[in-house]
Amino acid sequence: MQILLADAKTMRREAPTAALSAPAFAPIAASLAEEMAAFSPKELQSLLDISPKVSEETWMRYRDFGVAPLLPAIYAYTGQAYRHLRAETLSGEALLFAQKHLFITSFLYGLLRPMDGIVPYRMEHFVRLGGTGGRPMSQFWRDKLTALLLASVKGDDGTLVHLSTEEFEQLFDWKAVSEEIRIVKPRFYVLSGGVLKVQAVWAKSCRGAILRYLLERQSSSVEDLKGFSYEGFAYADGCGDDDNPYFIRASD
Repeated sequence: MQILLADAKTMRREAPTAALSAPAFAPIAASLAEEMAAFSPKELQSLLDISPKVSEETWMRYRDFGVAPLLPAIYAYTGQAYRHLRAETLSGEALLFAQKHLFITSFLYGLLRPMDGIVPYRMEHFVRLGGTGGRPMSQFWRDKLTALLLASVKGDDGTLVHLSTEEFEQLFDWKAVSEEIRIVKPRFYVLSGGVLKVQAVWAKSCRGAILRYLLERQSSSVEDLKGFSYEGFAYADGCGDDDNPYFIRASD
């Protein structure tokens, strides 16, 4: 199986050292970053719809993009899913498995393998640049990433475990992806008052935790998903279906 996880908006400046691989689209990312570096902090604030504080940090990151230390992608992000993945504590065997089976989606880098060396950045799907031909990032990447993802999944067992978010589906021709490979998308619900509800923080947490579960076990079958449990979430037999397994937690 291949696994898809979204990147995160928050990133660290330093990370554990490791042998790095090169992102598949590193030259494209560098070119886009160079164009972003030409904007002022105020222009970046408007372009990315971010606060003045974040825009200043983003400006400095793009300014230093070509000289900043490279971080392994799986260690670089600090969002909710990554906090529950706890990549720094994964075994060497789990990380080797991740390098072959995990893709991280990124609006700047396209698709990343876990040990790809990257620089901290901020990018949104709606950003249009000269380097994208005036198209938003989501459209600019579509042909490139669809071909790479489909080739990788078909070269494996034809199954993609989708732990990314719907926002990042825009990076691909999702209709073609859905038709050509099997997509398994775990669903995480809190049962409250007899109603199943999606709570964003829990959903993000569980995506990181279930990824850790798969990597630690070096899982080769989606059937392994059914053994996952975390913080009260457990597989709910009879809910969802094989491609949309439900994991449910009773509310406190």
